[in-house]
Amino acid sequence: MDRVKSSMQQVPNPIPKVLSRRAGGANSLEVEKENFERNQAVSINKAINTQEVAVKEKHARTCILGTHHEKGAHTFWLAVNRLPLSSNAVLCWKFCHVFHKLLRDGHPNVIKDSMRHKADLNDMSRMWGHLSEGYGKLCSIYLKLLITKMEFHIKNPRFPGNLQMSNRQLDEAGENDVNNFFQLTVEMFDYLECELNLFLGVFSSLDMSRSVSVTAAGQCRLAPLIQVILDSSHLYDYTVKLLFKLHSCLPADTLQGHRDRFQEQFKKLKSLFYRSSNLQYFKRLIQIPQLPENPPNFLRASALSEHISPVVVIPAEASSPESEHVVETEDLVDTDIPPLTGTGDSKFDDLFGTSAATDPFNFNSQNGMRKDDKDRLIEQLTAELQALKEELESFRLESGRLCQALRGRVNELEAELAEQTHLKQQALGESEFLRAELDDLRRVKEDTEKEQRSLSEIERKAQANEQRYTKLKEKYTELVQSHADLLRKNAEVTRQMTVARAAQDEVENVKKEMQDRLKVAQDSASQQSNEQLGTQLSALVAEKAGLVETVSRKEVELSGLGAELERLQSSLTNERESGVKAAEALQNQLNEKESREQALESELVSLRWASLRAALEEAGKIVQDSLNQLEDPAHISCTSSADYLVSRCQVALDCVERLRSSRDGFVSDNTDVSGLVRAVTQFAHLVGDVIVQGSATSHMVPVEQADALADSVKACGAEALTLLCQLKEQESMGAADCSRLRTALDSVKALGEKLRPRGLELQQGELGDLVEQEMAATSAAVESAAARIEEMLNKSRAVDTGIKMEVNERILASCTDLMQAIRVLVLSSKDLQRDIVESGRGAASMKEFYAKNSRWTEGLISASKAVGWGATMLVDAADQVVQGKGKFEELMVCSHEIAASTAQLVAASKVKAEKGSSNLSRLQQASKGVTQATAGVVASTKSGKSQIEDTETMDFSAMTLTQIKRQEMDAQVLVLELETRLQKERERLGELRKKHYELAGVAEGWGGEEEGTG
Repeated sequence: MDRVKSSMQQVPNPIPKVLSRRAGGANSLEVEKENFERNQAVSINKAINTQEVAVKEKHARTCILGTHHEKGAHTFWLAVNRLPLSSNAVLCWKFCHVFHKLLRDGHPNVIKDSMRHKADLNDMSRMWGHLSEGYGKLCSIYLKLLITKMEFHIKNPRFPGNLQMSNRQLDEAGENDVNNFFQLTVEMFDYLECELNLFLGVFSSLDMSRSVSVTAAGQCRLAPLIQVILDSSHLYDYTVKLLFKLHSCLPADTLQGHRDRFQEQFKKLKSLFYRSSNLQYFKRLIQIPQLPENPPNFLRASALSEHISPVVVIPAEASSPESEHVVETEDLVDTDIPPLTGTGDSKFDDLFGTSAATDPFNFNSQNGMRKDDKDRLIEQLTAELQALKEELESFRLESGRLCQALRGRVNELEAELAEQTHLKQQALGESEFLRAELDDLRRVKEDTEKEQRSLSEIERKAQANEQRYTKLKEKYTELVQSHADLLRKNAEVTRQMTVARAAQDEVENVKKEMQDRLKVAQDSASQQSNEQLGTQLSALVAEKAGLVETVSRKEVELSGLGAELERLQSSLTNERESGVKAAEALQNQLNEKESREQALESELVSLRWASLRAALEEAGKIVQDSLNQLEDPAHISCTSSADYLVSRCQVALDCVERLRSSRDGFVSDNTDVSGLVRAVTQFAHLVGDVIVQGSATSHMVPVEQADALADSVKACGAEALTLLCQLKEQESMGAADCSRLRTALDSVKALGEKLRPRGLELQQGELGDLVEQEMAATSAAVESAAARIEEMLNKSRAVDTGIKMEVNERILASCTDLMQAIRVLVLSSKDLQRDIVESGRGAASMKEFYAKNSRWTEGLISASKAVGWGATMLVDAADQVVQGKGKFEELMVCSHEIAASTAQLVAASKVKAEKGSSNLSRLQQASKGVTQATAGVVASTKSGKSQIEDTETMDFSAMTLTQIKRQEMDAQVLVLELETRLQKERERLGELRKKHYELAGVAEGWGGEEEGTG
């Protein structure tokens, strides 16, 4: 006993230590609350960050569990209000995703707690709505959806956040009133419309021709659609059931509007579900239902039995959520307490004595039933076996997680491989297409060269035939001249023959006369003397001898002339025969030449038309290929500028004029085909370029202007094809009208002119001075604003007291900090601009640099003006708030405007800066300072507004039931009036935003419809 007592005095008692720890834990509620808020803040910051990746499920689950732990969303909003959601679109997008999960799966009080921030969410949605693309537009649509979801659940508290209800609960939600069911259906239509808008917005922002669902950026945009799919499936199911119920109570004509709206939403939802089910990302996370081929027929009551509720299935995860959140319990147990094992028993025996047979209180020993060593061994082995089972289970879970991760990685790699394979196939297809197009162009070139060579050969043959014709013509002329000479000789010989015959007749007459005279002489001889007779007779004989000699001579001459005449007649006959034969040969040759020339001319015309038609067909293919590219999904990523589009339109218009001139020249003589072929080829390429560049430009402009530009481009392509078809036929070529195509090109050019960035219309020498003036004016405006704020602060301290003075001081102090941050930003921007000019970018002075980079300079001027204007408006709003005449909301809006304006100034300043510039780093730090100061102004304004509103409590204790009822009715009337006015103001704000967006294009280069857009 002494030994036992001494042992008990030496060993400290462990029980008080454990109790003290537990007591300390029970009194540490404040520490537990701080740990909870800290853990929640860490999870929220990890879930909502600026990285363009999907929100991790474990961080979102921690936020959801946090709302159930505190039965609300106070901690969540406390952490979210510290985030700069208005300055980073990705951050705002991920906030919307997490907030959507909280609204669906969080504690029911999340919706009530979040309604307090409805106005801030509305402002943020309108602010992001100014951006026409990217995450900004998506954030605006998502925020509208979340606001609509909160309003729906507030109006219909029977609906849980995840929208899971039975048919009986759905009937109870309408309270058996057809009016309630009618209104509930309208609200569900509005709710589903917001869901579909987000669906369409996400899909339209993605390049669906690529495997975007396996990329981190694509998953960041697609992840929130899981919540949308879950909501949409329930809304569609409940809408179908409510419409059948309404058709059983109301006439069909009354519900025509409901049916039309349902038909429209059914088509959209069916298409979106189908497109989503084909994405690799959703296949691993969710099983999307498919809607029926045709919508339900609400006019047939029995069709309700054919309706099948769409069920969204989420596959079970490899590891349970609890495996990621192990509750640490070691702090609740004292580590000094030995475990209850065999070693613990031995220590107990060493301290307090053994429990052997010598122990008088050991009843087992007394009964002879002492516990066997084998039993202890069995218990020990059982305990070890249980520990091994637990370890094996943890290993199994861990291996399951690893397998799931590896399987996911394999799926990602397979998807990436599929995408790369697709891209490779697409590249090969494009390569084959380009190779085929190159071969076609080569063939066209070879055919054109062959035709040119054929035309050259034909022209050479024509020239040779022309030379032969000239020689034959000269020979024919010689023959004709020779024939004329022979005719003249023949006439001369004929004349001579006539003279000879006259001389012969004269000789005959002389002979006859001499004979008569001789006879007379003989008659008179008898009467005369013989002397006289002899004398006369001698004279007559002598005269007769002379006459005979003369006659002989004349006969000789006459015979010579006859021989000459015969020779000439023979020669003339021969010459005539030779001339006739030569003339016939020459005529045959001329006829043959003319027929050959006609054949060659016909062949030449055919070749000309063949080459022209081939060129026209190729031109039509080029224009049609350009039109086909507009439907190619890969073309969506192509972009172009309005300046380039306008320049291409002008070149195309000039080419159309050349085409018309070449057409007129070809129609007039049908010879100048080469000029027309060249004009057609150039025309096709230029018009195709206009079509492609016009479509690429439409990807960079707002939707309305993009649609108008796309329609004009398509109309231009159609007119070009029509003109080319008219030029193919000989009958319609002369009547082919280029005016309609010229009108279409003018329309495209006019739209491009509207989209061109309109500068400040300054002379180059004035831009540098204007930059300095605007920067100086901005600095002066900021200084003046800071001085006015200081003056207002002093005035407020002298006049105001209590909470009002505290609120005014806090607001004006935050405004002063913002002015100081803006001043630092402006100075940093000046230093950075000076570095940009001095870095040797091709200008000798600042003015020349500003003039050379006029568009960047104009953006810088616009940003400076916006900063100065925002500072002035902030001071005016703060002055009104301090005087009690303004609204806190105006001050917050001005703060957001300043943040946007300074962001514009930063972007305009650093666009040409070097990445490693120290002044660029200072400018970025100054920008962060402005963002923090803006957040400070918003926070102080909200805090001041809450403080003032808390002091204005409503006291209805002195009012009677009738007065309360009266004021309740007045309040309802006022609420209706305010809602109507709110709707009108929202519409007015939308129009103002639209007009501001158009006018902002003057400085930003977006284009518009008024003066700023041409």
